[in-house]
Amino acid sequence: MKSHFQFSNQQRNGILSLLAIVLIGQCVYWLAPNIFSISNKELSKKNNQLKAFKSELDSLRLVEIENNKPKIYPFNPNYITDYKGYSLGMTNEEIDRLHKFRETNQWVNSVKQFQDVTKVSDSFLKTISPYFKFPEWVTNPKPKSQSFNNSYPNTTKPKSYTQKTDLNTATETQLKKVYGVGEKLSERIITYRNKFNGGFIADVQLSEVYGLSPEVIERIQNDFTVKTPRTIQTFNINTATRDELVTIQYIDYEVANNIIEERTLRDGFNSLEELSKVEDFPVKKIEIIKLYLHL
Repeated sequence: MKSHFQFSNQQRNGILSLLAIVLIGQCVYWLAPNIFSISNKELSKKNNQLKAFKSELDSLRLVEIENNKPKIYPFNPNYITDYKGYSLGMTNEEIDRLHKFRETNQWVNSVKQFQDVTKVSDSFLKTISPYFKFPEWVTNPKPKSQSFNNSYPNTTKPKSYTQKTDLNTATETQLKKVYGVGEKLSERIITYRNKFNGGFIADVQLSEVYGLSPEVIERIQNDFTVKTPRTIQTFNINTATRDELVTIQYIDYEVANNIIEERTLRDGFNSLEELSKVEDFPVKKIEIIKLYLHL
């Protein structure tokens, strides 16, 4: 028995070391799964955070790419220049066809007509046609107003300029002599004239007086005309700024912006009558507006 249980100091140390190793092994066996489980959870959480971060970076990258793409603003295809056509993706032949068509003083008034003239492909047309901007009179033409004949025959011989009375000095008594101008209408004419320091600018302003029909205005103009017009500031339609345009009667900021936009598309107006092609322009008041403009 002694031979089995009596150990030297070296043997005892070996046995204790073996027991320690066994004990540590048991602890590792029981604790390791929990440690690895915690590590896997942390790793999975970090992976999810990394995926979310990458997704956010991809979204920001797509937004930046979209912002850096060339922007196409609405434009009138009749005024496509060589550079504009090249930047849109048109070939030289397609651009030349459009320019030759315009040189014949003809206008492209629809998407189909643009393709017929330039021979662009359907896919290219589908890309740029949403940006075409045709004038309002093309996209939404207004019906022609019916004209009526003057029922009052004018049998008197027209007076010369020197024989007529200055409309800016005429009295109510003188105006009432015109057929169709009574006390109220003559008073309205004088009241309208006195609204401005200097009176009328031109005969066309008679159309601004409430109650005067075209027939009565014609009879007034047979005897009266503006000989001493009021001094006003006029603006060059091809250089006037928006703030200058809005000082003109019947032109607000929206119409002024449309005038400048149409002017840019046309590379300048060639006549004041072209203002009637401007979107939302008060066409019925164009003769009044033209008093304040020049080329």
